[in-house]
Amino acid sequence: MLDALEVAAEPNRRRLLHLLASHEQSVGELAAHFTVSRPAVSQHLLLLEQAGLVSARKEGRNRYYRLDPNGMGRLRELVEQFWTNELDLLASDAAALAERRHDSKPTT
Repeated sequence: MLDALEVAAEPNRRRLLHLLASHEQSVGELAAHFTVSRPAVSQHLLLLEQAGLVSARKEGRNRYYRLDPNGMGRLRELVEQFWTNELDLLASDAAALAERRHDSKPTT
């Protein structure tokens, strides 16, 4: 099985995951959101499937893709391994800085 984190890191594949988050879609529906060719989108989907992040079903001549909940759960666990207390503090500091900048802007 491919490394899910590495596969999902590619921008086109991340976009496919976002598009599939709401509902199952055909390759054609997904390809309409990209400037790359339909075969290129199919190759990205194949990698996502091999990494266990999406599953596919065939209906007639069409293939329909959807997120695989188990694979996405494993991906989330991998990402959470990187989220440490230091990152929580950094996010908190960034939010506080943004709030101070927002509060110090003059109102017109």
